[in-house]
Amino acid sequence: MVTPTNLYSRDLESLLNALPEIKPNEVDLIASAYQRAESAHAGQRRKSGEPYFTHCVAVASILAEMKLDAETIAAGLLHDVVEDSDVSLDVLRGEFGSTIAKLVDGVTKLKYLPIKNVSSVADTRRSSAINREMEYIRKMLLTMGDDVRVVLVKLADRLHNMRTLGYMPRDKQRAVAQETMDIFAPLANRLGIWQMKWELEDLSFRYLNPEAYRSIAKALDERRDERESYVARIKERLTTELRKTHITKVTISARPKHIYSIYSKMSRKDLPLEQIYDIRGMRVLVESLAECYLALGIVHNLWRPIPGEFDDYIANPKDNFYRSLHTAVHDDEGKTVEVQIRTWEMHEDAEYGIAAHWRYKEGNNGHDQAFEQRLAYLRRLMEFGPEVNDASQFVDTVKSEVFQDRVYSVTPNGDIIDLPVGATPIDFAYHIHTDIGNRCRGAKVNGRLMPLNYKLKMGDQVEILTAKRGGPSMDWLNPDLDYAVTSRARTKIRHWLRKQNRDKHIVMGREVLERELKRLGVLEKVTFESVARLLNFEKLDDFLAAIGAGDVTGSQITNRVLEDERRKSAESISEEELLKPRSKPLGAKVSKGVSIMGAGGLLVNLARCCAPMPGDDIIGYITRGRGVTVHQTGCPNITAMRETERLIDVSWGPEEEEQRYLVPVEVVAYDREGLLREISTIIADQHVNIASVDVNTRNHIATLNLQLEIANNQQLTRILSKIDLIPSVVEARRRNTG
Repeated sequence: MVTPTNLYSRDLESLLNALPEIKPNEVDLIASAYQRAESAHAGQRRKSGEPYFTHCVAVASILAEMKLDAETIAAGLLHDVVEDSDVSLDVLRGEFGSTIAKLVDGVTKLKYLPIKNVSSVADTRRSSAINREMEYIRKMLLTMGDDVRVVLVKLADRLHNMRTLGYMPRDKQRAVAQETMDIFAPLANRLGIWQMKWELEDLSFRYLNPEAYRSIAKALDERRDERESYVARIKERLTTELRKTHITKVTISARPKHIYSIYSKMSRKDLPLEQIYDIRGMRVLVESLAECYLALGIVHNLWRPIPGEFDDYIANPKDNFYRSLHTAVHDDEGKTVEVQIRTWEMHEDAEYGIAAHWRYKEGNNGHDQAFEQRLAYLRRLMEFGPEVNDASQFVDTVKSEVFQDRVYSVTPNGDIIDLPVGATPIDFAYHIHTDIGNRCRGAKVNGRLMPLNYKLKMGDQVEILTAKRGGPSMDWLNPDLDYAVTSRARTKIRHWLRKQNRDKHIVMGREVLERELKRLGVLEKVTFESVARLLNFEKLDDFLAAIGAGDVTGSQITNRVLEDERRKSAESISEEELLKPRSKPLGAKVSKGVSIMGAGGLLVNLARCCAPMPGDDIIGYITRGRGVTVHQTGCPNITAMRETERLIDVSWGPEEEEQRYLVPVEVVAYDREGLLREISTIIADQHVNIASVDVNTRNHIATLNLQLEIANNQQLTRILSKIDLIPSVVEARRRNTG
């Protein structure tokens, strides 16, 4: 606590009193920065009419509330001095040292940035805003590589600007609010500073959608008395139960109501305000990790938990290191209430994120593992940062790393769509509306036609092309093709397919089953009924209908068929054979990953005629002078064999990490320029080598015979599925050459 003296103004005393453990030399540093900033901004006014220096004090106060160090608070006071006064960076460095000067330089806003060629006044304004935003982020990230505190100062600066945004013109309000929602709120979230993240979102939402903001705020205000009375009852009941288990050091309070979070859940889940659990939220703070789980058990014993509404972020922290237990329950009155349970340490970490760990780092002589983990990804960004001179190129490169868990794309109208990394135009379409997703037939990304499994990037503008009627394709559910990755999109696709006519489902299912078995090269070896039984279906039509409805996928069929083939190979040794004397132990390991039943030490070759590979049902043929040749059991050369006494049982041994098998593949397609290049690109992307290729063209139909070095059947199926999607390809299958 600082003793009040006539040396300090009231604002400075208040700032220093927020730092109870401050040292005398740190008091002098902050006081000097206060006086320098006050002098530099003398006579300057904000839009509100207040002295400009009040903004600097407010920024420093936000940083002091986060209990940051004296250098950071001094930088908060000085953050606009270089830009808005005649004090140079060199002068600042001489007075306050290089560290504070670097923090100030990292936060300083840039003016007179170059504007790209644009076609209209509106586009000019938008381009200017985009360039300025990119320079902001570039400068922050480059400085963060050395000192993360620069972004904490910038976030505090942005937070106070948002608190006072009402004095700006309407178009400026929306521009700043959109930039805050797109960049600064996600950045606060990425650094784990929930307190700042929620306030930035709510303030941005207030200007971006004022009607929805006022509607929710009014509804919350009208129910305040009811909510406070409810919280008091819940708190008393829960406190009594916790004390029975000797959890006495506990704090229970109502969770703050974040309007944008409520709006997002209402939109995402298509629910009215009354059904959003956040409206009635409780936070339980306890002393230890064990007490967190004990308190959870008490809550679930006291009230009925709601299925699917429990998240354990302690055992599985979020990628911004957030830890807490979340659950939702039906209380005695039949109302829903969300309960968060965490320790005090977790709570401080959740509220202040990397800022809290900066304090731990300072107190522990720089050794804090959690702090280092939070900074690790920022340091990775800096490995290439200085070499990129163009701000736009730099930001395009790093945005996806800073916000690596989410990707923000925009509609042609400029609406921001928040999706997980790896999302596609199909995920984008279903996020907008179910009907748009169902009728999606193509997509333009940044004005260019792109495939529907294109991975969206940060900032992509996406236009969905729709048909008047029709629905999603079965292929959209194929995990090997990466069409739909969000659970929302996949659920909607399955729902549409399930609603279609059963007869149509059976026809579609039969086509999918036949295609998958043909790709595996087992179409002639297994029956549809046997495959149905493998997946626990008694009736074939029920099985085919399930495939057609999307409840059974092609990859599930492939996996079960391959498992059955391996099982048959393992069980192919009869009891009589097991009793025969053997020269070497059963299943002696030999080359090529094949075990010979009852013998060892023999040379093993894989037959070129049928090219067997792991997962195939195989048999060995004892040749004269060349050991054992391994064939598929259905190979025509084996079925036509007369010397059956030379056949020997073999099986696939343990898979070897680098083992590869030559597999012949046939692709039939309409001939066109670039066809072979597209096929080879798909194969290369799967890290598979093409041993040989032969192309025959007749009447504009190209037949490509390829020899691929394949590791397993799953890899082969993945490649054939992707080749099958290439325009002009008629068929892609494994070729039986016997």
